[in-house]
Amino acid sequence: MQWTSIVAIYALVWVVCAFVLLPFGVRTHDEMGIEKVPGQADSAPANFRPGLIAIRAAGLAAIFTALFVLNYINGWIVPEDLIFFGPGAD
Repeated sequence: MQWTSIVAIYALVWVVCAFVLLPFGVRTHDEMGIEKVPGQADSAPANFRPGLIAIRAAGLAAIFTALFVLNYINGWIVPEDLIFFGPGAD
């Protein structure tokens, strides 16, 4: 596998991880006891920290990408293992 492929896979996995991590640890103004700005949505986050989400997504994406590359090298799960129905299914 070429290194450019690994970088592209990492970028895709990073985006997915970032979106998955977005709702965790976010609290609203009501939950934190902070006064809201007039016209603000009730669900608007009071403690949104994109840097922390990016760092967590980077770590999680590195783990998942490493597992993907190791699976590619060692062949632990191959496409034939994912056929549950149809010809060749046991």
